[in-house]
Amino acid sequence: MKIENNILKFYFKNVYFITGTAYAGKSTTVKMLADRYDMIFCGENYHSTVSDVVATPEKQPGIAYMKYLTDWKNFVTRSPEEYERWIYSTGREAAEFEAAHLLSVAGDRKVIVDTSIPVDILKEISDYHHVAVMLSPQSMSVERFFDRSDPDKQFLLRVIESCDNPEAVMENYKRGLALINSPKHYAEYAESGFFTVVRQDNGVDTREEVCDIIAKHFGLIE
Repeated sequence: MKIENNILKFYFKNVYFITGTAYAGKSTTVKMLADRYDMIFCGENYHSTVSDVVATPEKQPGIAYMKYLTDWKNFVTRSPEEYERWIYSTGREAAEFEAAHLLSVAGDRKVIVDTSIPVDILKEISDYHHVAVMLSPQSMSVERFFDRSDPDKQFLLRVIESCDNPEAVMENYKRGLALINSPKHYAEYAESGFFTVVRQDNGVDTREEVCDIIAKHFGLIE
């Protein structure tokens, strides 16, 4: 069974997507918008409660890799190139789980999504005023990746610190982050044609300002 993209676009008329690079403020902005405007909140990896159970190595090898992972040291010691490939292939696999979940919650109430759906798919299932791209400089997305308190990032940090030669493992992991947030992938977002907000590396707290900018773009406020 296949659902055509124009059908999905119709059902997603009250769904708003935020995508982009690491450390750009996506998770924070999605939560702030959900709270401000009483939107249904779909945070980072919101689909995982289903995808982690349903995914199979034959149909969703990227997601299934996590399902059958027994030693997290193997995860953090992969080559940078393999990590990059896995991130983007898993995003495409997850897109179907995201779409299925959003179909189950989409209705008259607005939905805000921290998404990993690739921009080429977003162009088919959504439109300009329902998508925002948030970007950060590569240096921020790499060097500050672990400067967050969310459990997933701190778990990975502990795994890296438990490895033999943790400094080398951290350097290898950061090379993977650099590939994931490389100029090539940055350009794919920046040149997607979607509304874009770039985080400045100046130490200024711009959360409220960015939230206002994206809320206006989405038409949530005048």
